[in-house]
Amino acid sequence: MQPGLRERKKQAARQAISNVATGLIFEHGFDNVTVAEIAEAAGFSKMTVFNYFPRKEDMFLDRRDEAEELLLGAIRARPPGLPVVEAVRALMHRLLAEGHPLSGAQAHVAVFGRVVADSPALRSRAREQRDELESAVAALLTEETGDPLGADLVGKLLLATLHTVLTTAAQRLMAGDTATAVAADQIGVIDRAFDLLANGIGDIGADAPRSPHTPT
Repeated sequence: MQPGLRERKKQAARQAISNVATGLIFEHGFDNVTVAEIAEAAGFSKMTVFNYFPRKEDMFLDRRDEAEELLLGAIRARPPGLPVVEAVRALMHRLLAEGHPLSGAQAHVAVFGRVVADSPALRSRAREQRDELESAVAALLTEETGDPLGADLVGKLLLATLHTVLTTAAQRLMAGDTATAVAADQIGVIDRAFDLLANGIGDIGADAPRSPHTPT
């Protein structure tokens, strides 16, 4: 069902605030921009801005709710018999094919990644958001399976896999690789990561060269 006019206006205001905040933070750095400056530039009161974003970090890391909706939606909508890991793998391939910002393979991710890397507050909030997504997945799977231990572990493993896929792309972009090359290679990155998740680490490392100082 389409959102009503009131909800659309709220979404538009939230997006406008986030867009202004992101532009200012890109230009000046996270720690050099105040909420008051964001509010003034966006044409809202400071109180209104805080009504939409209780934390300044979430104005920049503003796709957390969308990420949860996509992730939980993919798990809920999977057909009978399809493992959770394959539902999330398919989601990542779809986001990549669509050029979605949450696929992590767009040129702007290089600037975005540098801003996050330079800000302890943003790095901390990004970790908190991953923890929140882990908990959301675990709660859903606990409801489905009645196995809270397994659900908690799967939530952690899924988010670790997603984090690895996304940071692989971000690191390449920040190193100067083109978005076109990164997007092309991300197909293999997604499958490699989710193959490991689906099949387990098995005997990886068993045949690796051993350091002469490694205890036997």
